[in-house]
Amino acid sequence: MSRLPQPRVLLLAPDRSYRTASYIRAADDLDIHLTVASWGRAPLALNSGGIRLDPDSIESALDQVQQAATQAPFSAVLATDDATVGLASQICERLHLPSNGKRARDASLNKSDFRRFCREQGLATPAFSVIPDGEPSSQFYETVSYPCVAKPLSLSASRGVIRCENKSELSKAIPRIRRLLTQEKPDADRSILVEEYLEGREYSVEAILRDGSLTIIAIFEKPDPMTGPFFEETIYVTPPRLCPETVFAIETELVKVTAALEFREGPLHAEIRIPGDSIAFIEVASRTIGGRCGKVVEFLTGASLEIWVLANAVRRPLQPRHAPGAFGVMMIPVPTAGVLRRVEGISQARKVNGVVSVEVDVREGQKLTPWPEGGPYPGFIFSRGADAGDAERALRAAHKELVFVTAPDLAVEVR
Repeated sequence: MSRLPQPRVLLLAPDRSYRTASYIRAADDLDIHLTVASWGRAPLALNSGGIRLDPDSIESALDQVQQAATQAPFSAVLATDDATVGLASQICERLHLPSNGKRARDASLNKSDFRRFCREQGLATPAFSVIPDGEPSSQFYETVSYPCVAKPLSLSASRGVIRCENKSELSKAIPRIRRLLTQEKPDADRSILVEEYLEGREYSVEAILRDGSLTIIAIFEKPDPMTGPFFEETIYVTPPRLCPETVFAIETELVKVTAALEFREGPLHAEIRIPGDSIAFIEVASRTIGGRCGKVVEFLTGASLEIWVLANAVRRPLQPRHAPGAFGVMMIPVPTAGVLRRVEGISQARKVNGVVSVEVDVREGQKLTPWPEGGPYPGFIFSRGADAGDAERALRAAHKELVFVTAPDLAVEVR
């Protein structure tokens, strides 16, 4: 019997993406030829070699990929992070590969576009307005319904997201968000989205799409109250403590939203709130969950999130197993601003009943910055329990064992 040709997938990754290695391992497990394209100083060689993309020209990058595809066609193109979602979509269009529509691409990259598309398509969405670069008029503050939430159009992980109770707080939040945007990227769009604050518990959904058909991989519950003023994410547990009727309602509404916004292919990440009996979407994007939270998917289903995404891309069926019990992850919060000296209590945290692993990434001398400006999380704690309550308790108990010893971050003036 002749062996089927090895499928080829192009992975677009920022030069320092921590997800690249996970995709490489998943591709090896699935016997997929993975080519990595990045903006790094040197291509990330794998199999027959990676592709170093031109960082200064999208058109040049498209031409580079098209030339590589002419020599050996790709079955699919995937993005590892927000920064590569737009280019991945354009490459799919150029190579005539399955992809999402323009609405989906824009909604994934711009929070105000997502709100606008929802309104245009008759989907439930909070009242919102966009403040272009510059100081808003005094009249604008009077038209806002408080409490409101101010946020940048593009940053992820709730960075720059601030709840404001009145005009005074909103007028302080706007320049604070813009300072963060300028620090991130001097030429970034400094427009700010101001939207109605929605009450209710918050959840996250991981799913994949194939030819417009949606498969939910996991629904994560966020046990901590996400009420502000900042929205640093901490604990995720799955399966969530939701009745079957609510789970069905989430899936039904997500199918409706993805169809209306032209999401048809690849990974899907959604953030939702449940105010009362309704389902409200905070965000829907064509990417996977951030951080290392995707590891929980492997605990739950027996297959890593990257395997789910790659297998879906090459039309390969998976036979997932749903393990008994519940699983959780804590994105370790940044306790205080300062320069890290050491982290104490890691061994004790790992001994807590129900804890699977404690992974501390920060190192001595690294600067820690709390939310809303916060940078990377200091690390992650993973747990398993008989139910979501057990998984949550293990995470909290392990976190109590950790002590971050910091020193003030003093500015040094050189004369």
